[in-house]
Amino acid sequence: MTEQVLVESRDGVQIITINRPEAKNALNLEVATAVAAAVDELDANDDLRVGVLTGSGGVFSAGMDLKAFLAGESPAIEGRGLCGITETPPRKPLIGAVEGWALAGGFELLLACDLVVAAETARFGIPEVKRALLAGGGAALFLPRRIPTAIALELLLTGDPIDATRAASFGLVNRVTPEGGALGGALELAKVIAANGPLAVAVTKEIARSTSDWTTSDGWAKQQALMMPVFESADAREGATAFAEKRPPVWTGR
Repeated sequence: MTEQVLVESRDGVQIITINRPEAKNALNLEVATAVAAAVDELDANDDLRVGVLTGSGGVFSAGMDLKAFLAGESPAIEGRGLCGITETPPRKPLIGAVEGWALAGGFELLLACDLVVAAETARFGIPEVKRALLAGGGAALFLPRRIPTAIALELLLTGDPIDATRAASFGLVNRVTPEGGALGGALELAKVIAANGPLAVAVTKEIARSTSDWTTSDGWAKQQALMMPVFESADAREGATAFAEKRPPVWTGR
């Protein structure tokens, strides 16, 4: 896989690192293609339970590579969005680990993540309007679903950045760590999730991510349809058996 994106696995957790520190991890087509491939592997590999997306060099990502953009290149994958995740996030949980700046498209990648862990020195912003551009990678669509609308509009319309403490105050960031600790904090969170039943985790994410598009009456029916295969799975039986036998469960993902 390209050196612009590094991928490694640790105990069922896949770590995807955008590795263009000289360009503040700006997103070009090569990065986008590699991130999309890594996320595909996350979903396809039964040994992988959780993904962590981060950046090297003390920066998450400064967003789209404007030099590549001016040359006619885009970091969007057809039908899948920015880096292949903003329109079609992975089925398995994805955690963003943020050091330094997460701007523009880099910020929008975080909206495709289910959880975000950030260093106290991290900064978040959607500065597109300052360049007479629009946040077309998902921020205008999804940010008002993640945080109060008035705050989302403040970020979108001013283009001004916010720090990790403020981002955490309205739920955009789950956990704040000391500087340099974001990846470690994300891995701790991933370890807890990875220990749970993988089918139950994936379906729970699917329901939680979909519920804003469902009516209340439809939601119960759709949840039931998604839930029953989980309750009938070998993992569900293993969970109950392990509890009764007072031992750790051994999940198969089936």
